[in-house]
Amino acid sequence: MRKDPIDRLLKPVDSFIHDQAASGIVLFISTAIALFLANSPWREAYHHIWTSTIGIRIGDFVLEKDLHHLINDGLMAMFFFVVALELKREFVGGEFSNLRNALLPIGASIGGMAVPALIYLHTVGPGSPESVGWGIPMGTDTAFVLGLLAMLGRRVPPAIKVFFISTAVADDIGAVSVIALFYTSDISTANLLLGGVFLVALIVMNLLGVRHVLAYGLVGIGGLWLAFLLSGVHATVAGVLAALCIPARTKMSEASYPARLRELADKFAAMPNAPGNTISSDQLYLIRKVKRFSTYAETPLQRLEQGLHPWVAFGVLPLFALANAGIELPASFTGLLDSKVTLGILLGLVIGKPVGLMLMSWLFVRLRLGQLAAGITWRQMFAVCVMSGLGFTMAVFINELAFADAATRDQAKLGILFASVVSGGLGVLLFRYFTRKPATGQAA
Repeated sequence: MRKDPIDRLLKPVDSFIHDQAASGIVLFISTAIALFLANSPWREAYHHIWTSTIGIRIGDFVLEKDLHHLINDGLMAMFFFVVALELKREFVGGEFSNLRNALLPIGASIGGMAVPALIYLHTVGPGSPESVGWGIPMGTDTAFVLGLLAMLGRRVPPAIKVFFISTAVADDIGAVSVIALFYTSDISTANLLLGGVFLVALIVMNLLGVRHVLAYGLVGIGGLWLAFLLSGVHATVAGVLAALCIPARTKMSEASYPARLRELADKFAAMPNAPGNTISSDQLYLIRKVKRFSTYAETPLQRLEQGLHPWVAFGVLPLFALANAGIELPASFTGLLDSKVTLGILLGLVIGKPVGLMLMSWLFVRLRLGQLAAGITWRQMFAVCVMSGLGFTMAVFINELAFADAATRDQAKLGILFASVVSGGLGVLLFRYFTRKPATGQAA
């Protein structure tokens, strides 16, 4: 009997959510620490840490960055590298490999990005200097939202989690495109062309069957990332391009792998035991062949994704939150909405995000371009769409690129912070309300 597509996705989705939920908790703690330090007697020391300069000198070549930019331009490139690995996996063998499965989340995400951006532009005024921040309320913080969904447990149907993850993947594509196309500084053509040479080298390595991740790391980081960093195009774009060049095919087929393992296992069992606690050189040779065949049976893309994900989830993102979430909260919140930037982001995330997601989802279902999975109701869809307004990480990152003025950045961060709290809290309350148990004696 064939399994429902949702059932086939449950195991990887549950594993993904477990990792993301734990990451969301660490990210929340890091954000809370940053806010505490920025509003404590140690605020000057906190801000001073991120202005510390780190640099390298090779002959006449000098590259210096303060710690804040090193995190945002360097470590966050690793975050986008992993995001792009996940995107490629989804298109090669995940939900997006089937166009019909992909249409609904892609359509929903387009509305979820366009409506918040339009609301923001309408609030601040299309011709104002602050209009450059239109990209800030577009994204969704996957780790935070999945952490909240995991906290709700069985109140959230598995199909809703699959829909959200698919929509978040499409959101990431949009966010990366926005960063690449609209949030760049002055372009150095020479360095950009040099980066293109390294990109071609990575593509050729893929076509030639190079599978060693260290080779891709040397060309991707030592060449492509550094060239993009010096070109004016944001270095995180290099992380995305490098990830798309990582091979997503196995060297050994799924049918051959178990057959070769059985063959090696039979040979190993037939060998005489070595004296003492050691094994013979022939046995050691067979064990090494098992390891090599296991490497052949997995894709470099998935090996890199699984290897880097813990470092990004529990290292890069918490460090990013520590460096960027520290804003001084106002003594009184009565004038909070006096800033059009704060108000525009707040309205974009809290209202624009769910309206855009719901409107496009309804339209795609109505036009039969997609369908709700079994077990999903429109009320549950509304709850997860409201929760998707929690846009912390991607919103803060784009904010750092959009505004040069520190005061405007802090106004935007304030809007992001409050919008994320409202969207996350309201989404949890809606899920609890929509899935509440009927009172005793009341008809279900």
